[in-house]
Amino acid sequence: MVYPYQIQSFADYKKAYQQSVDNPEKFWASVADHFTWRKKWDKVLDWNFTEPKSEWFKGAKLNITENCLDRHLENNGNTPAIIWEPNDPNEKQRILTYSKLHEKVCQFAQVLLNNGVKKGDRVCIYMGMIPELTIAVLGCARIGAIHSVIFGGFSAQSIADRVFDAQSEFIITCDGAYRGAKDIPLKNVIDDALIGNKTVKKVIVYTRTRTPISMLKGRDIWWEDEMRHVEEMGIHSLPAVEMGAADPLFILYTSGSTGKPKGVVHACAGYMVYTNYTFVNVFNYQPGQIHFCTADIGWITGHSYIVYGPLSAGATSVIFEGIPTWPNAGRFWEIVDKYKVNILYTAPTAIRSLMGFGLWPLQGKNLSSLKVLGTVGEPINEEAWNWYNEQVGKNKCPIVDTWWQTETGGCLISNIAGITPSKPGWATLPLPGVQPVLVDDKGNEITEMEDGVYKGNLCIKFPWPSLLTTTYGDHERCRTNYFATYPNLYFTGDGALKDEEGFYRITGRVDDVLNVSGHRIGTAEVENAINMHTGVIESAVVGYPHDVKGQGIYAFVIYNNKEGDEALIRKDIVQTVSRVIGPIAKPDKIQFVNGLPKTRSGKIMRRILRKIAEGETENLGDITTLLDPGVVEEIKKGYL
Repeated sequence: MVYPYQIQSFADYKKAYQQSVDNPEKFWASVADHFTWRKKWDKVLDWNFTEPKSEWFKGAKLNITENCLDRHLENNGNTPAIIWEPNDPNEKQRILTYSKLHEKVCQFAQVLLNNGVKKGDRVCIYMGMIPELTIAVLGCARIGAIHSVIFGGFSAQSIADRVFDAQSEFIITCDGAYRGAKDIPLKNVIDDALIGNKTVKKVIVYTRTRTPISMLKGRDIWWEDEMRHVEEMGIHSLPAVEMGAADPLFILYTSGSTGKPKGVVHACAGYMVYTNYTFVNVFNYQPGQIHFCTADIGWITGHSYIVYGPLSAGATSVIFEGIPTWPNAGRFWEIVDKYKVNILYTAPTAIRSLMGFGLWPLQGKNLSSLKVLGTVGEPINEEAWNWYNEQVGKNKCPIVDTWWQTETGGCLISNIAGITPSKPGWATLPLPGVQPVLVDDKGNEITEMEDGVYKGNLCIKFPWPSLLTTTYGDHERCRTNYFATYPNLYFTGDGALKDEEGFYRITGRVDDVLNVSGHRIGTAEVENAINMHTGVIESAVVGYPHDVKGQGIYAFVIYNNKEGDEALIRKDIVQTVSRVIGPIAKPDKIQFVNGLPKTRSGKIMRRILRKIAEGETENLGDITTLLDPGVVEEIKKGYL
């Protein structure tokens, strides 16, 4: 498959970027012309950021699975679509060609239909990283059901919240999942999440770990039995349901600044075009290359750059069930060597973690197949960038430092591999169609440099095709979260620098959201979980620099009665957070305090706590407006 919209040179990038700004509708129509449509659009873009509204390819009809599967069958049916590497290196890998994946997706789509799933129904998916997760996702898209994938590390309470918010009547899960040395009892967690639930009609269970589980008559059914029944029906293909361009493709829940997770909704047409465009261009993908994104499909990175982006481009995508350090820290490099991986896309957290093991895990591994390296989820520090470049890429592979969010659907700012310049620690230039702007707290564009760079809050002033369309069931929340802070701008929640070359560097969140190991976690969500612990009166959570995770979670906790073992109380609080949200949200440090720095109106002054957590105890700014300035001195003395 050739990509007429693939950027070939820096001059080509500049030309494409200018065209995308001068005439966005014409630019994106020319890209979209290369996809399969049941009906072409009446209007390329209908938008305003006040409502907000961003509707791409209005009036078009399509099904994304026809673009990810059907259109490849004639010429690339025998090409591997998915290479699955299991958690246990001794277990046999699985390879699904485009023909086989198409057949399995069609059969599973029929399973969904047999069990009453209809177009527009929400289906929650809670599975390990196995090919069946991709089959489930595409099976939903095939019949127009809206999938909501929940990361396998989330707790029963987190799942219950998401199932309730989506009003989902159907769940797909596994008996269990393997993750390193752990067996995760997924079905048991689902059972806990569904206690008291009255809406879920069916739970489809795939057998992976053979963990003993409870199967409720009438509700719980086995994946294998249902698929066998479909095969006996003689079904090997199934027509895709026609979807409108603006119809929802999926919901993906992300942490917000309130305790309630918000369901980001992406629509079929714009998301498809943009994820394909960015996959092909950012990684400079060449037909036949092996692409290995190490993310979990439970996150947006997995949706866009394991499933929809690569498959719509006819690429081969490696799916890895395990973790980078098990059974040893050479696992990534073994996979690169084994499958002759050409593109490796991972998180700075993983790179920093692997750096800590030294160079021995790389010894004896042939990494010469690598052509492009990438990072995602958080800014990469220069030390990790250099290690990645020298030890993994052998100074021969461009590193694409991609900045984007769940809400953006695909990469917005990134260098293009081998085409545009890179700069360690900098995401560099916006991709075609992306119009960034730095503003001050009042929304005025930054026009003067400070220390040789522009500094401000990062906003985007024009829509791109994969911008979120709403937050599920609550459009007002979408407006207030992203479009109300600064009129006529999409506010990313991130601060950034811009140098004289126009390169951007992301400096981190400026709102009450943490970025831990590349995953966004709302401070309010963690505080709510801590406050559920029986002895906790109140808490405040901030981020602080962490050598491996990038940002750690520092919790200041007012506890009712600290008589007893403080270390044990800390462990109990950590356990509470794990139970309520999941292990990903566990605080790294818990400092017990007698009070929190509050204004007279009762607002917690997080900037003060943030500075203390970062080890800055002198220049805390004006504290005279606090209700009790003395609290600050006490907190400083107890700094961990």
